[in-house]
Amino acid sequence: MWSPARPRGSSGPGGRRWHLSLAGQFLALQLLVLLVVVLVSGVVSVRQAEATFRDDRGARLRSAAEGLAGTDAVQAGLAGSAKRDTLEFYAQQRAGDVGASAVHLADPSGRVLVSTDPTREGQRLDLGPGDVLERRSWTGDVDEAGERAIAAQVPVLSIGSETDPPVGDLVGIVVVAEDYPPWPERLRGTLGDLVTYLALGLTLGVAGSFLLSRLIKRRTRGLEPSEIAALADQREALLTSLREGVVAVGESGVLTLVSDSARELLGLPTDAGGRRVADLDLEPAVRDLLTGTGEVHDQVLVMAGRVLVTNRSRVRHGGRATGTVTTVRDRTELLALQSELSARQSVTETLRAQTHEFSNQLHTISGLLQLGEHDEAARLISTLSRRRAAISDAVTSRVEDPAVAALLIAKTSSAAERRTRLDLTDDTRLPRLDHELSADLGTVLGNLVDNAVEAVAGTSREGRPACVDVRLVVEADGTAVVQVSDTGPGVPPDQVDAVFRRGFTTKPSDAGGRGIGLALVQVVCERRGGSVSVHGREDGSGAVFTARLPAGRSEHA
Repeated sequence: MWSPARPRGSSGPGGRRWHLSLAGQFLALQLLVLLVVVLVSGVVSVRQAEATFRDDRGARLRSAAEGLAGTDAVQAGLAGSAKRDTLEFYAQQRAGDVGASAVHLADPSGRVLVSTDPTREGQRLDLGPGDVLERRSWTGDVDEAGERAIAAQVPVLSIGSETDPPVGDLVGIVVVAEDYPPWPERLRGTLGDLVTYLALGLTLGVAGSFLLSRLIKRRTRGLEPSEIAALADQREALLTSLREGVVAVGESGVLTLVSDSARELLGLPTDAGGRRVADLDLEPAVRDLLTGTGEVHDQVLVMAGRVLVTNRSRVRHGGRATGTVTTVRDRTELLALQSELSARQSVTETLRAQTHEFSNQLHTISGLLQLGEHDEAARLISTLSRRRAAISDAVTSRVEDPAVAALLIAKTSSAAERRTRLDLTDDTRLPRLDHELSADLGTVLGNLVDNAVEAVAGTSREGRPACVDVRLVVEADGTAVVQVSDTGPGVPPDQVDAVFRRGFTTKPSDAGGRGIGLALVQVVCERRGGSVSVHGREDGSGAVFTARLPAGRSEHA
């Protein structure tokens, strides 16, 4: 029953402290409870034995006293007309018949006249609270020569004669008393039952403690209470220090563990722990995440202007499913930086492609010059210059913001490499913006264009090239509007509501970027107090994404 605990002091050989195991603690508790029960039972048994003794012996003593008081010789003797020896004979005889400790015959004042104990003659009796002087019999506890005793007191009335008092007068008192046996003797009568109860209780206690400890050990994975307390302290410290949110849900749908980070990221109430997920007022996406049973890897979830990456795993013990554990990571700032980096990378790749293109063109011009085809070289240089100037002029004539214009030129060249035409609508007009709005608009525009180009990639047909149209305007209140239209397959009608909430993509989703572009667009718009929506084109093909970015400082800036 004893097992060594983890070292917490130097009390004991090798600095290890010994303590009662869980089973030993239960057994000790059971024994303590059993001892208390036996002690209480012993006291109750003694009291019951005493009450039984009082009832049984009291009735016999009273019957004996009444018989003695009704004897003519005793009545005459106490009235003064009989000899004293006669009274002593009757007193001794009655005491022997009922096994009384003492029999007293007293006058009406309670002074002993005749007694089986000669030392009591002439002394006053303890008449107790009885009313024997009122000519009524009484049975109860009295002080008999310093000992507690039960006594029956019966009045002796005159039978009337020439020398006796009138009939019915009180002439004496008969007292028949018996000492209470000592408590060991009273306990001895119940000792057999107490021993039986003690043995039965001890057997049941040991068996119950053993079974209970086995059950608790199975439920606690064999850990002792001190180890469970240490694990609870460590878990609390670990969950407090983690920036990632952790939520554990049992098989019954009850939240068994919720970290502070998870409450903040998922919008859970402070008293969520111990409650059923179905009883909480949660957004549908959060409810689906917590109540799901399948494995989830790096799923994107947008909550309150944050881009969250979630993972869900099943927990099993002994081959049996015990619930799920869901982790939540806030990747908003990281994805914003990643989006900006992707925009810069897109420009870099465009410049690299242009460098390669310019190198080929320079080689062609060089060859023409070496062949003496100066007119042909001039025409080629003129054609290339017009094409490059056309792209730049088409963008800069409508877009005055340099950062957005540079992004559009890069995206136009990048789309051309993928055989996709990127056009600005005729009503596109974008003035120079403040730095923060320009950065947010670049993030939204870059992700929407990339999404559109991916959607139409490989869909070009002879006579109908793949096309992406971009519209940029600033409304009267300063709100920048970005509208990107493509001729791709469009957004399925049943996914229109969830396309931004879950980071929609037709490609396999992962944490590296796919499936998060549209979610990031929504986050940027919401943080500026704007919105983003999607609908189909008028001809029923493709999709039109519209983002609104109000002017002013964003929440996270």
